[in-house]
Amino acid sequence: MGMVRKPKLTEIVAMKQLLDQAAAAGQVLSRDLAEMFENARDFHVYVDNNGVAGLVALHIDLIDLAEVRSLVVRENLRGSGIGRLLVAAALEEAHQLEMARVYTFTRIPAFFRRIGFTDVDRAELPYKAFKDCLKCPLFPGCDETALLKEVRIAS
Repeated sequence: MGMVRKPKLTEIVAMKQLLDQAAAAGQVLSRDLAEMFENARDFHVYVDNNGVAGLVALHIDLIDLAEVRSLVVRENLRGSGIGRLLVAAALEEAHQLEMARVYTFTRIPAFFRRIGFTDVDRAELPYKAFKDCLKCPLFPGCDETALLKEVRIAS
């Protein structure tokens, strides 16, 4: 059985390889290796005996808004609850940081709806949420769904 935790810097290359496989299949947006090192603290990983088997990032945009992005689970482990564990870790971090809202752009909206995200019009998100859109090969014809989750603020 594996575990969810913050990544070690020595795992970033393996994370990038897993992310690249998913990006090649059109599942997520590719990230540069340098960007992944710069944002290493955004990530949580799921590791098992074979190494990094999943990852997710919580990227802060504004004082009250963060994005769950780069959710990837090794293909042979999809459907086993690892994605849910990874997003739960990201949401717990958002809660600890007293974030008000967390959003995602995704091609798997049903997954996020099952864990409490609701559809939102992209126009309701600030311009900062679209900063990565310019890097996307589908821009401006995005086929991703925007979803949002309210996060309870700690007392």
